[in-house]
Amino acid sequence: MFRKVFILIVLAATMPSAQAAPIYVFPVANCEVNYARAHHDYPATDILAKAGCKFVAPINGVVNEVNRVDRWSGKTNLGIDRGGLYVSIIGEDGVRYYGSHLRSIPATIVPGLNVLAGQELGSIGSTGSARGTAPHLHFGISWPTSENIWWVRRGAVLPWKYLDAWKKGKDLSPVKAVNAALAKAGEIPPVPKK
Repeated sequence: MFRKVFILIVLAATMPSAQAAPIYVFPVANCEVNYARAHHDYPATDILAKAGCKFVAPINGVVNEVNRVDRWSGKTNLGIDRGGLYVSIIGEDGVRYYGSHLRSIPATIVPGLNVLAGQELGSIGSTGSARGTAPHLHFGISWPTSENIWWVRRGAVLPWKYLDAWKKGKDLSPVKAVNAALAKAGEIPPVPKK
């Protein structure tokens, strides 16, 4: 009996373990970055990096939205257009991850495409309302909504503590925070006045 138990323990210790939780990665690859713990008037983070640095999927997921046309105008400053070029994915954790102000997006990145954590989604730039500013990735975390609900897409949960963890290789999930924000705000909260 002891030998059977010992063999099972040895086998269990040498077998690859199943990954129970998603693995998160920092959304900018192979570039020096700088970001703050706050954002001007809603929960998001601007990650400063050189133009052309890669915006990558922070988790395995499915591409949700892609915008390759910069429609922003300083004259109208419409909220729906402020992001310029952007990509959002719905992670395997059910959370939406949004990156905007991109310079370019690979032609292969299309809605419905399955992506892996670390896969390139676009390159950092200064499109949309970031025109004339230092290149950066506007990074937002929220629950999925329809495309025209831009005020949720741009960010509903402050990302900095997740970014800090992912940068250190730690697997910190925003699911609880996103669910709490959703419960508080409702699926489609009122459009902000700003």
